[in-house]
Amino acid sequence: MRTPGRDHDIVLLGATGFVGRFTARHLAQSAPDGVRIAVAGRSRERLERLTRELGVDWPMIELDTADDAAVARLAASTRVVATTVGPYLRYGAGVASACAHSGTHYADLSGESIFVARSIQRNHDAAGKSGAKIVHSCGFDSIPSDLGLGLAHAAVGGAPIAAATLRVRSMRAGISGGTIDSLRQQLKEARTDASARRLIADPYALTPGPSVRLPGGFGSGWGRERGVWQAPFVMATYNRQIVERTNYLTGWGYGELMRYREVVVTGRGPAGFLRAAGIALGAGALVGAMSFTPTRAVVDRVLPSPGSGPSAKTIAHGRFRLEVDVYPVEGAPVRATVAAPYDPGYGGTGVMLGESALSLALDELPDHAGVLTPMIAMGERLAERLRANRFTLDVAPLR
Repeated sequence: MRTPGRDHDIVLLGATGFVGRFTARHLAQSAPDGVRIAVAGRSRERLERLTRELGVDWPMIELDTADDAAVARLAASTRVVATTVGPYLRYGAGVASACAHSGTHYADLSGESIFVARSIQRNHDAAGKSGAKIVHSCGFDSIPSDLGLGLAHAAVGGAPIAAATLRVRSMRAGISGGTIDSLRQQLKEARTDASARRLIADPYALTPGPSVRLPGGFGSGWGRERGVWQAPFVMATYNRQIVERTNYLTGWGYGELMRYREVVVTGRGPAGFLRAAGIALGAGALVGAMSFTPTRAVVDRVLPSPGSGPSAKTIAHGRFRLEVDVYPVEGAPVRATVAAPYDPGYGGTGVMLGESALSLALDELPDHAGVLTPMIAMGERLAERLRANRFTLDVAPLR
């Protein structure tokens, strides 16, 4: 478990932020004895308050992510850095690069296409040489999508996939100020950079792209299927980018012609139609409003600010249940169920990031290095850890 010359096994950066506190609490409750954990952030006073509240005697590291030398020292001091400090476009590049060059494993919560694409360009080769696993999107974006499809693919014997659909069956969740700020930063970047705009919408943005692409798409996700209304899932585009990177890193093991989509099931009849229409129109309206300065100023007054989140009561009642239906080119289809009794963006994400950090620090993992995905970096070992923490990650025949 020890690495010569490393003072820590895990450093949690951004531990005093809204999601960071959930991650820190999970590590305090679940990390095995002997795991050397430290917390890092801008305010030592807030770090001291956090460690007192958790009842832990962890080392505290005061750090500004803009200080490249301090970030490099931090990366060199630990086996794993887990960071909640976003938007990653603004605060994450230096941390990921320092880890890639120092052979330090890294996990974050990014749902930012532009950031991850740039990280691949800057860090994949360096991490491959140093042995570092740089793993983006270790929270609700995009572990359920990535592990759900990956486990289902294993269950069909690794056969190429003709089509796969993730359906959000139920979800009760609060709105994160950090998530809103990440969206804000991406849209700001896209306003002045045409290549960034194209990247956000490209399902193969995190890969060189398959040699063959299907003409057209797999449908927008909006409409009625077998009498049930559904709408596109708000994170569908980004989650597909992560899934396709896993596909690419396995040598297109899912198949270059796989059709993948993510939808929210809203129910039958007029009520289902209205819910689906509301989701589709609401997501489009939010992105549109945040894309222009005058309307962005208006919505900024009502949206949660960075570092804030929903009430404790809202978080306590959170839950989610997703189903990934996979149709192999040959053989019977299967369904992967990914569910947990946690708010997906807070309690659930805290568990997912915490267990990702523990897996990177402690588990014997596949011998891959570079800018990876949760499925490629940790796969079944992470799934086992999540199951031990009240997650459902099951695969069964699709009936």
